[in-house]
Amino acid sequence: MPAFTPIEQVLLFVVAPVVLASAVVEAGVLSWVSRRSRGGSGYDWAGFGVSFFDYVLRIAVTVAVPFTIAAPLVGWVQAHRLTTIVVDGWLPALALFIGLEFCYYWLHRAAHRVRWFWCNHAVHHSANQLNLMASLRIGAFGRLSGNVVFLLPLVWVGFDLRLVITAVTLNLLYQFWLHATWIPKLGVLEGWLNTPSAHRVHHAANVEYLDANYGGVLMVFDRLFGTYIPERDELPCRYGWVHPMTSANPLKVEFAQWAYLLHDLLRARSLRALAGTLAGPPGWKAEGGGETTEELRSRAGFATASPP
Repeated sequence: MPAFTPIEQVLLFVVAPVVLASAVVEAGVLSWVSRRSRGGSGYDWAGFGVSFFDYVLRIAVTVAVPFTIAAPLVGWVQAHRLTTIVVDGWLPALALFIGLEFCYYWLHRAAHRVRWFWCNHAVHHSANQLNLMASLRIGAFGRLSGNVVFLLPLVWVGFDLRLVITAVTLNLLYQFWLHATWIPKLGVLEGWLNTPSAHRVHHAANVEYLDANYGGVLMVFDRLFGTYIPERDELPCRYGWVHPMTSANPLKVEFAQWAYLLHDLLRARSLRALAGTLAGPPGWKAEGGGETTEELRSRAGFATASPP
């Protein structure tokens, strides 16, 4: 692998330690505040440990297994790029930013709506408390699962793959602060930028809030494609999975959804059931009566995909 670029060096040796230190500081402050508050739920230190385990495991997997199941497609796209776009000014940088927001929106939406990708992304949503440390709980097998395919349109039109990956890293870095639940709504920015309020909705397991607010920095594509849902003051967010993960065993958190997927694949009795189990939304069942977002909302009395 080529030597680290200057921005990669800053991200690895400066930003990463600062991010981790910030999460530790927030944990200490929130724990102290909780101890001083009567009736406080307490800081989830067990969850902190799970998130730290995932953080370390993800680094180890990335170093030990530096490839993706989509490698043949990645190679083909790189060999057939339409042109080469050099990001040496504000116009190509803006084009990369907008293009990445569009591709990230669909990557993130697929991570919730395609069960294969959900198995890894579910790790990020397993935390029952939302905090800065939970933002580092991303899932160790995202690269292996092939989610890079959603970024390949940017490579095909001419952007360098390594630069695109760096841009994704910066996009995720922006999202770090969104996991601080103590930050209030931000007025006129709501509905246009991804804010802590918008991201609280994204992490919520309430039926009314499911499958919403996929954007990285912007909420523009959520508004365009009908997946933006604002936080409601009268409806506090409940975090975690629809059926909460109560175990603090980091291996169980990391592999639970993969184990559920394997179980359902072994029970599949038709090609439709096999394909639906892999590519359908979480909760899909060939025989019906599953727990997809649409089915859960229907049972709750909502007539549309989004809450009224």
